Amino acid sequence: MLVPGPPRREDSRRPAGGRGIRAGAAHRRPAPPTVLRRTALPQKTDTFTPTGGRTARPPAQTASRTRLASRPRLAAASAVRADPRDFGRLDPADADLVSPWLAWAKYLAHRFAEACGWGRNIRFAVNRGLAVVLTGHVEGDVIRHTEIFAPLRALDLPVGHIVTVLEEMGIFEDDSEPSFERWLVERLEGLAPGMRSEAERWTRVLRDGGPRSLPRREGTVWISLNQVRPALLEWSNRYDHLREVTRDDVLAHVKTLHGHQRRDQLVALRSLFAWAKRQGLIFRNPTSRIKVGQNEYAVLQPLLPEQVECSVAAATTPAARLVLALAAVHAARVAQIAALMLDDVDLGNRRLTIAGRARPLDDLTLELMVEWLDYRRRRWPSTANLHLLINNQTANTTSRASNHWISAPMRGQDATLERLRVDRQLEEALTHGPDPLHLAEVFGLDEKTAMRYADSARALLEQAAEQHLR
Repeated sequence: MLVPGPPRREDSRRPAGGRGIRAGAAHRRPAPPTVLRRTALPQKTDTFTPTGGRTARPPAQTASRTRLASRPRLAAASAVRADPRDFGRLDPADADLVSPWLAWAKYLAHRFAEACGWGRNIRFAVNRGLAVVLTGHVEGDVIRHTEIFAPLRALDLPVGHIVTVLEEMGIFEDDSEPSFERWLVERLEGLAPGMRSEAERWTRVLRDGGPRSLPRREGTVWISLNQVRPALLEWSNRYDHLREVTRDDVLAHVKTLHGHQRRDQLVALRSLFAWAKRQGLIFRNPTSRIKVGQNEYAVLQPLLPEQVECSVAAATTPAARLVLALAAVHAARVAQIAALMLDDVDLGNRRLTIAGRARPLDDLTLELMVEWLDYRRRRWPSTANLHLLINNQTANTTSRASNHWISAPMRGQDATLERLRVDRQLEEALTHGPDPLHLAEVFGLDEKTAMRYADSARALLEQAAEQHLR
């Protein structure tokens, strides 16, 4: 929002004869405020695009100032820099504050700050970092992630926000090594050369997909490689390639496993050898006709009152108390809590929408919701993030909070958020009877999950009846 500047002293000279009041008013038009001239922001009469394109001709007296808010034009004598720049030697005190590239960057940073609700400290730090990296910048220069990450971190400046502005300017190149590549090298260490190359190809096909396979999520790829790694490490002591592994080797390995560990590793091994067979890397699949078996679920047990009381005592902040109520009363998952938006809360009608399902707000959740919204308004009054739960990091962006932050207050407790969610659904089954249809309607569960809760509730009720008869 543009703030009007101080009124200028009227000129003592009168307009020439024949000029009306309208012409005199235009002649005495006040200049833009000083603070806006420093940050190179366009005035209300300007219609400049963020990239510098002009859709309407600005007034003559503001054209020179608003031109700073667009991409600097390439001078005739400018040339591409031959040697790379050393950002580590730059000092913020020696920054070039009159650079047209810095003026354009500050204009874009101001737009991001208004859209994302950056605070005063973030805005100052971003402008300081932009002054450091854009000092001496000329047309054709490319700023790389590996060049500015360490210098900006040494100055305690927000690298992510600065990179956002540089990407919008089109002068940034992300040459950092992806975390997936570092993780893959670490996980494949210790394997035989042949098995290492084959496991690496299989892992990349899982992540990127292939001609007849869809790409998996990165978390699923991590789990799959971690499941086959113990077997591959064991076989690397005797073999060099997957084609040397026999059916007896697979059976001998799975005999040492039990429960879900046996099932998960065998499923991952079947996927690896099935892919190798399709690619012609092995002659025969050693995992064929080895039954995985059905996973037998244990009876779900309710939480003890003292376990719940410890979790309630651990929730000391308004956000933690609200998260605890959403999990323990409404059986919401961690990801569903993090994805809640402000529009999902209807305080007037006492309704809450979780994962597309509207639920009534009870008195406890309503009280904690009002407490959190009041704290949120006082703590981050200018945030543009529309998610219900935000923190110091997400208040300056529009992204949701991480699952790690949501579940952090209950981590280490017996009654975690996941166990509280399970306990709430089990309590519903014990109170209203083990009816899978009722559970599916109330919590939106699929048929298998609802039947599992119903079976556990039925087993608990039978045990209670037997103990009463005894």
